[in-house]
Amino acid sequence: HESTLAARPGSPFPRAVRVGAVHYLSGQIGNRPDGSKADDLAGQTRQTMENIKAELATFGLGMDSIFKCTVMLADMDQWRDFNAVYLEYFPADRLPARSAFGAARLVGGALTEVQCLAYMPG
Repeated sequence: HESTLAARPGSPFPRAVRVGAVHYLSGQIGNRPDGSKADDLAGQTRQTMENIKAELATFGLGMDSIFKCTVMLADMDQWRDFNAVYLEYFPADRLPARSAFGAARLVGGALTEVQCLAYMPG
């Protein structure tokens, strides 16, 4: 890889890896900077998306650079609640390709995790 964002302390993976013009962001959960998280899916989804936005900013990129997301939900019955927040971050005519699946458990008791691929024009 051409560049990486260092792992958070205690994490066995980098926050992101760039290969060519593509940035592979590791999965993000809804932890706030102080390590706490909201109790509800909407709050965790909003913080997850804000965390993704912050990671992209370290590369000088915005949310419009995302072309693919993988979504994991602890409860697929909350799919609509997730989408209600997720859709606030992308224009309706510029949605990334996406896949999603339910997971019995996510790290740290998270209710959602989102992993993204972003493109840096060059």
